[in-house]
Amino acid sequence: LRAAAQGTQSVDELRARLLATWVAENRLAAHRAFAAWLPLGLQRGTAREGGAEFAWSEEVVATPNASFRRVEIRVFPKGDEARALAHLVGFVVNAPGAN
Repeated sequence: LRAAAQGTQSVDELRARLLATWVAENRLAAHRAFAAWLPLGLQRGTAREGGAEFAWSEEVVATPNASFRRVEIRVFPKGDEARALAHLVGFVVNAPGAN
């Protein structure tokens, strides 16, 4: 029974990590799709994926090339920001004429 319980716990953890990764990927994809030129700094929010609630934090920093910004996204179980389930780093481009 203990082995079965551990297996179930592992599946739950993998599912949470997969859903959290989708949250992070969706955030970055939305920024790119809307050609958003993000303000520098830290933003926080929540998202729902696969019936689960997640909290996310997004840090936007300048890069040496003024046309790019680095976006670092972390996704956590809602209410537990000490344990990141997903971490994604990407870049957004300030396309000419977009903003």
